[in-house]
Order: sequence, then C-alpha cells, then structure tokens
Amino acid sequence: MTTLPFAFLGRCSTEDQQDPESSRGWQRNRATALIEPHGGIIVAEFFDIGQSRSLPWQRRPEAGALLRALRDPARGFDAVVIGEPHRAFYGNQFGLTFPLFTHYGVDLWVPEVGGPLDPDNEAHDLVMSVFGGMSKGERNRIKVRVRTAMTAQTKLEGRFLGGRPPYGYRLIDLGPHPNPGKAADGKRLHGLALDDNTAPVVARIFAEFLAGNGLYVIAEGLTADGIPCPSAYDRARNPHRSGIAWSKSAIRVILTNPRYTGRQVWNRQRTDEILLDVNDVAMGHTSVMRWNPQQQWVTSNDEAHPAIIDTETFDAAQALLRRRGRGPGGEHKKHRARHIYLLKGSLYCALCNRKMQGQRSNGEAYYRCRYAQEYALANKINHPRNVYLRERDLIGPLDAALAQAFAPHRIADTITALTEHQETPDIDHEADRARIQLAECETKLTRHKAALEAGADPTVVTRWIAEVETERRSILAVLNRARPQQAQQHLTRQQIGDLVTALGDIITVLREADPTDRAEVYRQIGLRLTYDPGKQKVRVQAQPVADFHGEMVGVRGGT
Repeated sequence: MTTLPFAFLGRCSTEDQQDPESSRGWQRNRATALIEPHGGIIVAEFFDIGQSRSLPWQRRPEAGALLRALRDPARGFDAVVIGEPHRAFYGNQFGLTFPLFTHYGVDLWVPEVGGPLDPDNEAHDLVMSVFGGMSKGERNRIKVRVRTAMTAQTKLEGRFLGGRPPYGYRLIDLGPHPNPGKAADGKRLHGLALDDNTAPVVARIFAEFLAGNGLYVIAEGLTADGIPCPSAYDRARNPHRSGIAWSKSAIRVILTNPRYTGRQVWNRQRTDEILLDVNDVAMGHTSVMRWNPQQQWVTSNDEAHPAIIDTETFDAAQALLRRRGRGPGGEHKKHRARHIYLLKGSLYCALCNRKMQGQRSNGEAYYRCRYAQEYALANKINHPRNVYLRERDLIGPLDAALAQAFAPHRIADTITALTEHQETPDIDHEADRARIQLAECETKLTRHKAALEAGADPTVVTRWIAEVETERRSILAVLNRARPQQAQQHLTRQQIGDLVTALGDIITVLREADPTDRAEVYRQIGLRLTYDPGKQKVRVQAQPVADFHGEMVGVRGGT
C-alpha cells in the first residue's frame, strides 16, 4: 500500500474546558483512525492552543501556518486531516478556506465525512456548513452558561472571580477549589483581604473627597506625602507604567469602585466583538472592553470581604461625582467654543515639551502650562507650578517675524534655505510604533507563558495572555491597514517659490484677517512655537514643506 503523508490540524481553547494535551491526543487519535486504513501517516502537525474558534484561520498561529504551507510545493504532505470540524471551523470559515485547499491541490479529510471532501459534492458542502453553524451555536451556549454561573457565584456566594485585587486589598488563599474537577487539578480558591499599607489610603481618599477636595488636590497631597501610587506599589504588575506620582484617573478609579464596601461586584465591563476591518469582513472580529451601565452590575447579597468604607460613604461619593459630571451616570455637557485661540495646538512649553492650553483671564486670551510640583520633582524638572503667556504679547512680534521672513528682499534666501533643507519624506511612523508595540507584546507573551510554566495561577495568567492577544490583534490591524503611497521626490525650487510667494501674500493681510481665518493660516503654515519662560522668548518654526527656522522672538517686553 502506498504511504500517503498527511498534515494534522487541531485546536483547543479555554472554551473546551479540557486539558490541552488530552484534547490534542484525542483529536489526533481520531484523525489517525480515519487515515490509517488508507495508508495515511501524519508527518506534520498544526495544533492551536488557547485560540478561540471564532478567529479566522489567518489569525490563528498554527492554522495560519498551515495555510502558508499550502503554497509551498515542498511542504511534505499531500493531504490534511482535521481532528474535529467543530473546533476547526466556525460560522462561514469553511467556505472561506476550503477553496484554498482545492486551488493548491491538497485534499481535506474529515472524520464526520469518512474521508476526503469533494469540492463538487453539494452534500459535503452542506454538511460542513452545518458543522460551522453548530460550532457557532455551541460557543454562544458556552458563553451563556459561563455568564449565568458567574452571576450566581457573585450574587449568592460573593466569590472572587479572578483578576488583580483592587488597590487596598491583597489576595489570600481560601483552600481547595469548590469544583471537584478543578480541585483535583490543584486549583485553589482565592479571596480578598485588607492590605494594611494601602487600605488606610483608600479611606483617606474617600474622606478628603467628601470633605470637598478635588481629584487633583487629592493626587497632589498623596504624592507630596510620599505615598506610592498603585502602579508604584505593585511594580511587578505595572512595569509599563512610570509610577512616579498619583494621577487624577487613579483617584477616580478608586472612588468609583463599589468593592470597597465589602461586596463583590461583577459585570462592570463587557466584551464586545467588533469587526477588525470593515472593508474585509473575512478578517473576523476583535474584542473591545466597554463599561456597562450600573443597573447591569451584579452585586453579592452579603459582604464577601472586609469593607474599607461603608455603603453610605460610597453612595455619597457617587452622588458628588455625578454632580461634577465625573462619575457613573454623569453626562458631560458639550460646550461650543466661545473663544478662538489663534495658536491653539501650536504653542509648547520649553521646560516640559507639552502643549500649552488656552485660558481666558480678564477678557484676554492666555496660554498656560500647569505642572504639578510633585511631577516636576519626580522628573527632576525645574518647572514652575504655572507658566503663563498672553496671546497679545506674542501675536505682534510673531506677525512681524513672519513678515520679515517672507519680505520681498528675503524671499530668495528663504527659497534657497527650504530647497537645501528638504528632507526625504518620513517613513510611516505609525507603522514603526506598531512594530515596536508588537515586539513588546511578543515579549509579554513569552514572559506570561514562562510564569504559567513556573506555577503561577492559570486563571490570572490566562487573562493576562488574553489582554495581550487583544492588544496584539489591534496592532496587527494597524500594520495590515492599507496606506497611501508617499511620494519620494523633493519639491523643485520653482514649486517652493510658488508656495513661498503665496505665503508672502497671506502674511501681508494677517492683521486684518478674521480670527478663524487667521488661526487657519497659522495652522497651514505649520507653526510650532516653543516658549521658554526663563528667557521670556519664543522659538518660531514653520513647516509649509520643510523645516523653516525663524529667529528668537522676544515677548513680554523682551527685545
């Protein structure tokens, strides 16, 4: 009998609730039993672990590798056998992948069909479509059962369902898992206990907030007192954060967490599946975490862990947050801009390199850079608490500098400078950042898998891996997105001359222009203004086509 080389394809995910190696062996034995009577042997294996069946084949590592192998004439196998169609195909995936097998002349064997699929057999196509629909239905039923079980465990038992403990608490071991099957695998039940170092900080935050302090004041006070912020206190889980100081967002997260009342709360967030690429539905969906309205939260009937604050304190804090438009249920009012800031988005602080914000004072436009003293000390920056610059003090010298740069007797020099200092158009910086982030994701995945092998809690590590995979998919979507081809040719001297001449004509009427039009002119010129409060001067840069460096402009009475 002639030996027929096969590739084996299988998949096991957390949805299966089975040991991955046991699932692999069972599917492989099933595939072997189908092909052995025909002289088939498995020479290559593609088995995805921890991948959802809803992911298209191209986005599953092993299934995607199999599709790439189909294109290789020296792939080493002539047919592919799958362990179970429920795990291999989901929804319409069969219709999207089987034509590739037919195109490359590779047979696809399925145990439920009893042999190879016939691309011209309508019955085979119908059977596989039914399996895809059954797979989708099974996944939906699993989701309903899991959510129902988690709702009951939260409401009736107050069970801790995983994740990192809130700031103010620590995880403790409560003994073997109540599920006999999980207990047999060595899994333990965990709960929350007070952290003696951070629980008083949580109580202080609520007390100060109800006493009238704002989020910013509370954050500054904690940093000034040398109290580590959450990311600094738990560096092992927050290596991606600086941890130098408390932020307003950290205070807000603590003030809106109902678990500080001692009750377990679940379903504050949900996972929505949205199309990865609306122009290519076959790419499937990606998961996005979104907040649920408060009425959908599931709260335990009784206290499940020690409380840091009472329910009345928490409710009072939520009411105050809603009045300020910062808490759950609070609606942010959309305000129409009443004032036009001519240099909005163009003025930077030289001390911290951040954009300065527009602000009205006594009927005049100012630009302000506010920098918390604690952040300045932590970053070793000599930065005043507030840096102000009046718009009126800057606009006059700015227009004079621009008019001088584009004056008729200087246009030739300006054109020469722009022509000689043209740079090759930048490469795709967004794609570069995405590649760096993708490499960081791969590093995280390697570290998480190492932690899993070292005996870390599988539930926690699995959640970490899922979060990284979600981030990885979004990064891949950025890399795969089509981008317009950038021109690589420099502008000619004549083209630059036409642009500079046009700019010169605009500069002459800036003083009489409408504020909206004037701000648009500044934006199109590509102004970047950097204010040095120590020297009280502003460096002017313009980029209509290439870097144009103007002179230092004195403000507030400077020369």
